[in-house]
Amino acid sequence: MLSRMLAVLRARNKEFLRDRSSLTWNLAFPIILILGFYLLLGQAQPMFKVGVISEQDAYVNRPQFMALDHIQFVPYEQLSVALDKARRHQIDLVIDLDQRRYWVNEESRQGYMVERLLAASDADFQRRRISGEPIRYVDWVLPGILGMNIMFASLFGVGHAIVRYRKNGMLKRLKATPLSAVEFVSAQILSRLMTVLFLCVSIFYASHWLLGTLMLGSVLALLLTFMLGALAMISLGLVVASRTRSEELTSGLMNMAAWPMMGLSEVWFSLEGAPLSIQNLSQWLPLTHLVQASRAIATEGAGLAAVSHHLLTLATMTAVLLAIAAVLFNWDSDRR
Repeated sequence: MLSRMLAVLRARNKEFLRDRSSLTWNLAFPIILILGFYLLLGQAQPMFKVGVISEQDAYVNRPQFMALDHIQFVPYEQLSVALDKARRHQIDLVIDLDQRRYWVNEESRQGYMVERLLAASDADFQRRRISGEPIRYVDWVLPGILGMNIMFASLFGVGHAIVRYRKNGMLKRLKATPLSAVEFVSAQILSRLMTVLFLCVSIFYASHWLLGTLMLGSVLALLLTFMLGALAMISLGLVVASRTRSEELTSGLMNMAAWPMMGLSEVWFSLEGAPLSIQNLSQWLPLTHLVQASRAIATEGAGLAAVSHHLLTLATMTAVLLAIAAVLFNWDSDRR
């Protein structure tokens, strides 16, 4: 019995080692992921976050306050956006360098501390008061978790199914039937879309019932956002699975797409204050637009007009990815 088990063990190990593409991703991808999170989170995190309103040339004569350590200064072009952040306790203070004034939320403990630091460093700033209750982290993170769930369910649900069908020859048999590629792929998309939307709606209402999570906007707008986000993720899964028959390689490619999106799409933390290159890169990821749009609807009460650029981007990504998948799609297994 032991000899038979060892024979199967050796065969399986050789099969894995000979699949060079899978072996490469299993070795390289974790290293890439570790380096990416090091660049994002490896440095010491600031204790306070301050929004700054100013023209560019105002930074030439910066107040002494801005030379303090452990404070992250985030520039904002619009004062209203910065004040909304301060009302929700997402930043601790807002300063206007041109007008020499600042706004503090008196209900924020961290805002109180930053105000004391500003008063000690630059006493000539004029005080303005704002108020607002903080958004709980669970309210803020829920759209990110739902977006992550959509991403994994869409990518792996469609991609693995198609690769499995191709690997066991089912796609080749279906090719001999009157079923067209468009009909087959459409059925896969609709099936996965129905499943994903059911799961998201169930999780959302369960969270709302158990934890009283926020829902300030339209449920229909949120559902539309989920649908467009799921379609974009399903389309990406179709591109990955359009030709390959290796489940290991497909998993590696899916993870290569999914995990960077988790780190760069504000699922768990905000990218405010991150390097501009990182913020620009995140805008090329469908999960970013899905999370930002659903978060704006749920926690800020945004309407469809306010998130239309996110929805349009998701629709465009879906169309482009579907076109690529249609060009690459192959019924048969690789090299057969």
